[in-house]
Amino acid sequence: MNKLFVGRHWLRGSMAVALLSLLWIAAASAAEVKDIILSTTTSTVDSGLLDELVPIFEKQTGYRVKTIAVGTGQALAMGEKGEADVLLVHAPAAEKKLVDVGIGINYRLVMHNDFILAGPSKDPAGLKGKSAVEALKAIAATQSVFISRGDDSGTHKKELSLWKEAGIDPKGKPWYQESGQGMGATLSMASQKGAYTLTDRGTYLSQKAHLELAILCEGDKPLLNIYHVMQVNPEKFSKVNASGAKAFVDFMIAPETQKRIGEFGKDKYGAPLFFPDAATESGKP
Repeated sequence: MNKLFVGRHWLRGSMAVALLSLLWIAAASAAEVKDIILSTTTSTVDSGLLDELVPIFEKQTGYRVKTIAVGTGQALAMGEKGEADVLLVHAPAAEKKLVDVGIGINYRLVMHNDFILAGPSKDPAGLKGKSAVEALKAIAATQSVFISRGDDSGTHKKELSLWKEAGIDPKGKPWYQESGQGMGATLSMASQKGAYTLTDRGTYLSQKAHLELAILCEGDKPLLNIYHVMQVNPEKFSKVNASGAKAFVDFMIAPETQKRIGEFGKDKYGAPLFFPDAATESGKP
């Protein structure tokens, strides 16, 4: 006969089996929620930022983070299908669409850096001193090779918006090539081809030692690069790890994490790769 000792009481038969089943289910559920799926842009990985932050988060909370680094478009698509628990992305206009339909919740501003146009130091298209839009016009006019991410990432979305503002459709032009890869790989491709590309500053600085590319266009207002974090709504997708996702959002905007973000890269590059923003109000959609 089955029996189980709980406190000062012995439970027998079916009651013991039922209690064991409940305990097993509870234990299994507790094990499952330890994993968090983080879908994020490649720049937070290629820059090394998440290598710095994720181990601290895991140690503090006991959660295990499974990071999926893709373009922001793909990261948002994963959230839209309930295939991720939390998103760290950098395309505010596209992000707001998820928030507006109730899929993205607890939407918080995390940090920013900026985009830059990088290219060969000889600068055959003459980008130096030009705005971002005028620089792209110069690339098109000289038919200089430009490497695009071409992957619906936040960087790709920004690049397409700048081409649109310039009144140029580069798609299909022989000098316009798409890597279809993350930022680190795209920078390597541009360096090998002596081409121009649009990149976030953080990834560029972290890869700079291996590149033959110089910063040729920077500081233009349209080149601001803003990162947000958000949970995927568990009321839309029952399998989402809501508590883990909330813990990650809380961690990213916590003062100590924000301080680490502001200091990340200073020792190697002389300047931070990202600037913390969680204390501001502009993160609200």
